[in-house]
Amino acid sequence: MKVPNVPQKYVSYHGQHTYMTTLKEQLYQLCSQYISTREADIKRMIADVRDAIANETKSSAGDKYETSREMMQQDIDQHLARLNELHKMRQTLDQIPATHTAATVMPGTVVYTNNGNYYIAISAGPLTIDSTKYYAISAASPIGTQLMGKTVGATIMLNGKSFVVGKVV
Repeated sequence: MKVPNVPQKYVSYHGQHTYMTTLKEQLYQLCSQYISTREADIKRMIADVRDAIANETKSSAGDKYETSREMMQQDIDQHLARLNELHKMRQTLDQIPATHTAATVMPGTVVYTNNGNYYIAISAGPLTIDSTKYYAISAASPIGTQLMGKTVGATIMLNGKSFVVGKVV
């Protein structure tokens, strides 16, 4: 199993490039960017729907008008629910120390396994640092719950696949 050195410099997230100091700080920052980007997108969608509601004129077909407005309001409600979930993710991320090291898997640790590298924080998907892929996962995710509390050498099984912990940072 290839385990890259911890100090890194070059970070990439969906085409955005950043320079940071340590691996954990880089992963933490990418998770924060993930939340911020999604929040901005959702706020823009809410504004677009609100503009559409404001610009819609009432026609003689009153029921059609009311149905259209109700559907747009439901869109806003769905976007607000997603925004609330992102707020919860931000709170979870804010609780994670960016530089803490531990011998056991816990929120904020980076776990290297024979089947991928994982940052236990929030579910932000794959993140790439210096050409190495890390999966930002929640401690509450299926693999996160199984990895929590494990140490180097521990093995977990998930969906018929064996994961051996090679390093915990």
